[in-house]
Amino acid sequence: MLSEQVYAHLRDAILRGDYAPGDALKPQDLAKEREVSLAVVREALVRVVGDGLADRLPNRGFAVPAFSDRRWQEIAEARRTIEPVVLRMSIARGDVDWEARVRAAHHRLARTPVFVPEEGEYLSAAWSEAHRVFHRTLLEGCGNPVLLENFDRLWTASELARRWSTHRNPDRDGADEHRRLEEAALARDADAAAEALARHLTLTAAGLTGHEQG
Repeated sequence: MLSEQVYAHLRDAILRGDYAPGDALKPQDLAKEREVSLAVVREALVRVVGDGLADRLPNRGFAVPAFSDRRWQEIAEARRTIEPVVLRMSIARGDVDWEARVRAAHHRLARTPVFVPEEGEYLSAAWSEAHRVFHRTLLEGCGNPVLLENFDRLWTASELARRWSTHRNPDRDGADEHRRLEEAALARDADAAAEALARHLTLTAAGLTGHEQG
């Protein structure tokens, strides 16, 4: 479908950083650029809004969200509230197969390049997927599909903030943060793992504001 193609193009362009925070997404210009109808573009834009990658403005226009948008801190607060609890459940319930999956997911994450020049200045697609799989695998031991669906929604909603934060804070040692998470989870140290995860999520949100959130 044409709308699927335009949606994929827009999503990739925003995640690549082709549009700056706050940039307008003009349906007429996009329709001309992609040689499709306005209806097709608007359908694609609505889907991008649903992914948390754009805002629908009161005057019915569209734009990339801003760095200062409060939603990033609200999403981070929600994740800090929920995910460490789910991680504790995962550590308590996860079996040896879960341990193996966590180790394998971390190995893939650690071996995947964070940045690929031809993909722009933001996180590479392969690393982003390996990152998502690692975090989700950590929580999968909980055995509760409703909680995992909640993780999936919040992860998608925070993808843009995650990329911006990494771009603005190139000296952050994310690899060490992930290593600490893996080690604590596999050591069945729920307190250390929950604390490491909360800290990890806090630093991502703080990267957008220039200071840490409590």
